[in-house]
Amino acid sequence: MIVFNKIVQKMWTKWWKILFKNDIFELIDPEKKDENINKLNKLIYKLKSSWVIISIKAWVYVVPMQEDNKLNKIDLIEKYYFKLLKKYITYYVWSDYYISWIKSLEIHNKNYSVSDKIYIVNRNLNKKIKFWNYEIIFKTISWKINWKKTNLYNKFTKFVVKKMIEWYEFKLSCLELALLESALLTDIEQGFDLSILNKTIKKYKDVFDTDIFYEIWKYKYIMSFNRLKELSKNIDKKLYDIFLDIIKKNWWLFIGEWLRGI
Repeated sequence: MIVFNKIVQKMWTKWWKILFKNDIFELIDPEKKDENINKLNKLIYKLKSSWVIISIKAWVYVVPMQEDNKLNKIDLIEKYYFKLLKKYITYYVWSDYYISWIKSLEIHNKNYSVSDKIYIVNRNLNKKIKFWNYEIIFKTISWKINWKKTNLYNKFTKFVVKKMIEWYEFKLSCLELALLESALLTDIEQGFDLSILNKTIKKYKDVFDTDIFYEIWKYKYIMSFNRLKELSKNIDKKLYDIFLDIIKKNWWLFIGEWLRGI
C-alpha cells in the first residue's frame, strides 16, 4: 500500500470522474489482496473526510470539482448523471446494450434531462440500480416466436444508433424503435407520455424509415402500432395507413379492429 499523499495525487488524475470502490482498491493495490480490505475502508473514509472524493451512493464516488462541495446530493447526482450512467453500463454490460423506451425518444427530441428511470436493454442482465429517487434498469427483451420464448437482443441491434452526450458515446434505440417502445405501457406508475408521442409523430412524420416499422412488427410492439395508428389518424394519413396495414398483417388483432369498427 502506498502513502496517503501519493494516493491523493493519483486520485486527482481521476478528477471529475466516477469511481467505484474497486477502482480505488486497484489504484492502491492492483492485486486487491484480502488483507488490505480494512485498510481500503479506512482510506476511503479519510479521502471522504478530506473532500478528495464525494460519495454518491454506497461504494460509488466522484472526484469533485471545487464547486461540487457546495452541491446537495440530488444536484450532485444530476450533474454527474450521464457519467454515472456510462460507468454502470460499461461495468455491467460493456458495449452490449442500448438505451430504450422514453429516454431514447427524449434524446432523439434533444431532451437530455435526468430521468427518474432509464431502461438499458442488453443481452443477459436483469438488474435495478437505485440511487436516491433515480433508477437504472438493465433488462433483457424477449418474445414468443413459434411458441418459443426467444431473446430478441441480437435481432434488435440493427435498430440501434449512437449519440454523443456530454462527451460520452451512448447507444440507443433508433427513432422508429424508440417511438414504438414509448407507446408501450412498460410502467403502470408512469404510464406513457402522449405529448412526446404526438410531438414526435408531427416532427418526424416525413423522415421516418417506414421499412423499420415493417421489420419490427414481426417480433413485438403490435399494441404500440395500434396506439400510434390512432394518434397519427389526425396528423398524417400516410403514416396512419402504414400502421393500419401493419396491424392487419397480424390477423388476430385485425379481427379485434374489425369488431370495433375501426
